[in-house]
Amino acid sequence: MEEERKLNFLEEIIEEDLKSGKCESILTRFPPEPNGYLHLGHAKSLCINFGLAQKYGGKTNLRYDDTNPTKEDTEYVDAIKEDIKWLGFQWEKECYASDYFDQLYEWAEWMIGQGLAYVDDQTQEQMRENRGTVETPGKNSPWRDRTPEENLKLFREMRDGKYADGEKVLRAKIDMSHPKMEFRDPIMYRIKHAHHHRTGDKWCIYPMYDYTHGQSDSIEHITHSICTLEFDVHRPLYDWYIKTLGIYPSHQYEFARLNLTYTLMSKRKLLELVQKGIVAGWDDPRMPTLCGVRRRGYTAEALKMFCEKIGVSKRDQLMDIQLLEWCVRQDLNARARRYMVVQDPVKVKITNWPEGLVEWYDCPLNPAEPEGATRKVPFTGELWIDRADFMEDAPKKFFRLKPDGEVRLKYTYIVKCNNVIKDAEGNVTELECTYDPSTKPGGGEWRSVKGTIHWVSCDYAKELELRNYDRLFTLADMSQVPEDKDYKDFLNPDSLSIGRGLAEPALADDDSAIAVQFERTGYYIKDKDSTPDHLVFNKTVSLKDSYKPEQA
Repeated sequence: MEEERKLNFLEEIIEEDLKSGKCESILTRFPPEPNGYLHLGHAKSLCINFGLAQKYGGKTNLRYDDTNPTKEDTEYVDAIKEDIKWLGFQWEKECYASDYFDQLYEWAEWMIGQGLAYVDDQTQEQMRENRGTVETPGKNSPWRDRTPEENLKLFREMRDGKYADGEKVLRAKIDMSHPKMEFRDPIMYRIKHAHHHRTGDKWCIYPMYDYTHGQSDSIEHITHSICTLEFDVHRPLYDWYIKTLGIYPSHQYEFARLNLTYTLMSKRKLLELVQKGIVAGWDDPRMPTLCGVRRRGYTAEALKMFCEKIGVSKRDQLMDIQLLEWCVRQDLNARARRYMVVQDPVKVKITNWPEGLVEWYDCPLNPAEPEGATRKVPFTGELWIDRADFMEDAPKKFFRLKPDGEVRLKYTYIVKCNNVIKDAEGNVTELECTYDPSTKPGGGEWRSVKGTIHWVSCDYAKELELRNYDRLFTLADMSQVPEDKDYKDFLNPDSLSIGRGLAEPALADDDSAIAVQFERTGYYIKDKDSTPDHLVFNKTVSLKDSYKPEQA
């Protein structure tokens, strides 16, 4: 009997909260900033937030943290929704931090009236200098003791556009000597004369993250605000604002973010790769974005399997990208259609094949479903095989084609190599073979040979452009880039190579919309650049790997 999985710390918290009556049901939220595309790290957060809600009969809101209009765009808003739906999740409410701008502003005025916030005229440099250090206390602003009436007047003038960007800010009045640096009069509002993608030009002051996030959770009555570990330093301030305002007590919980070998998940750096043309866009299959891995052929089911295997912890760790690839391979192996594709062709001429004869074979699309769907594969007297499947001076344990050796052509006959034809440079250009008519599967006398290879009929072959992708970076841990280096110094010059393939004709009509298996080679997916006259396939993952998941 399979051992029952232990609860992770978030599940323990939720079960205790439900048992104690702290909450009757749970409501989580996924709060992306619409300033870029979601990546694999977000996939983990999505699986945790939506997964916990589903497990305990709760719900999850999608809330955009849209408080920085200079970096946000509806392009990202729409892309985020598409990615979440692709993963198979459906949010309860679609919310925006900008929905709460009026309420946040009212609370700010209330705090000013209570002497808990003030308008500061210092520059960013002056505030930074006066903030102090962990060892030394900060210095009060010269404007910290303005009266509530003066602060309210100035704050309303900020709202009405009287001042330029950076000229004034609104700060919470807490303690410039506080041992926690984030409590040293944090900024609540800054001036930004920028058009907002939803509120237009209504506002020219925008709330900071720390002033917005907890209150947004509270307004929505989020019971468990689950985020990554780097936000743990924000939690005390999150709690302070909620307690100070006396509003619904949402609470924040942190888990370790996803770090993956040979992968970078900084939106700022990913944006730079896009803007500098180092990659072909946010959905370049080398990118760790969800639209990028989707274009590469990774499935939503594989990402969920991966997130389940890595689990939920409080300690950061670097996960091996081979585990993700293993999950992709496991998922595709169960349901991907199979086709034969030759990538480094050498011709085979069957000299005793009846001229003009074409035999069509019904071959299974997936061997796991022998009674399932099939595809039609033509067999003729001239074929392509992969060059690696022939060796002229073959060792004893080489069980593919060799001079005077026999091999079975998959789904069909046994053939024997009788003659090797070479060009002037000594390169093999053609193999003359004979076939044994009695070895036709299901129609003759069964005879076993140790080797079986794939092939494609020359007359029916469909030419493919193959985009073979590898890791984008050469450094395993991209968080450890040396100080004297730039992360771009570790870009892999061989992250993309363009190849050619010759495929059986049924591949051109494949409509499965997931990666297919090129038999004996790997998994590939038809790219959006494909046309009926120019088929393009992206390599998803190799067919086999020595990696074992229990090593993770």
